[in-house]
Amino acid sequence: MHFAPDTEDALEFAVVLGNTVPDASRSGEDELATPEQLVALMTESRYSGRVDGDEAELWAVHETRDRIRRTWTLDRDEAAVEVNAMLAEAHALPYLMRHDGFDWHLHATAQDAPLAERIRVEIALALVDVIRSDETGRLRVCAADDCTGLLLDLSRNGSKRFCSVRCGNRMNMVAFRARKEQDV
Repeated sequence: MHFAPDTEDALEFAVVLGNTVPDASRSGEDELATPEQLVALMTESRYSGRVDGDEAELWAVHETRDRIRRTWTLDRDEAAVEVNAMLAEAHALPYLMRHDGFDWHLHATAQDAPLAERIRVEIALALVDVIRSDETGRLRVCAADDCTGLLLDLSRNGSKRFCSVRCGNRMNMVAFRARKEQDV
């Protein structure tokens, strides 16, 4: 499945952000627990615009993270309602922009708008493409029994089941051991 590059970037960022919660993170802890971790994530993700790096912004991004995680699991019609709400709340007005080495892509908030609002709107714009393409099935939660990680399936045949190689390997080992026990 192919979406526009900025759509894929926003969806991939949604996965990264969503998987910072304790039950989906690699460490098993909140990987976005401090303003410093938030600033590091935004820098690593090459997120442009205003970043305050304070507790209020961190709290707002946590709220956004939770909202994105909920939206990720909604069916198409429910997701459309939520996406429309996110765009309306921000008074989003889409426009094309080129900056920081990125080619033309969509923005719908000012670069100095609060970070959590910009994150919500950029992910909502990406979800618009997913919903219009009737590809919400590409947005899933990891199939591992003990993981709630988000995954974005951009594979050709839509067969991705796990949020990471680690989860896939772990579940394959569990299945292998179960088969071995049956053979004994």
